[in-house]
Amino acid sequence: MKNTRLLLTVMVVTTAGIEPALSLPPQKDVPEEILRSEIFTEARSPINGKPLTAAEYIKLQSQLQSPPPKTKPQVNPKLQNLLFLLQLRRVIRTVVPLL
Repeated sequence: MKNTRLLLTVMVVTTAGIEPALSLPPQKDVPEEILRSEIFTEARSPINGKPLTAAEYIKLQSQLQSPPPKTKPQVNPKLQNLLFLLQLRRVIRTVVPLL
């Protein structure tokens, strides 16, 4: 009997201080579904953080996503000749293994 009264008292004391719906966001917050459907007219540059218009932002994004133009690396002609001779030597060694 004493244990039941103690348990009942503990339950009443612990549940009396609970406020309902503490896990809900404040009413001022805009739901995520609405934020996803919003049309953005301003943006910030991912490079330097400056404000951009929507058209500037799209242009910048396309420039960042496109790969840079491929250029042939410039190699010193002497080094290029040496590389050619080494490749030639490798081919000859596969045919004549004694060299």
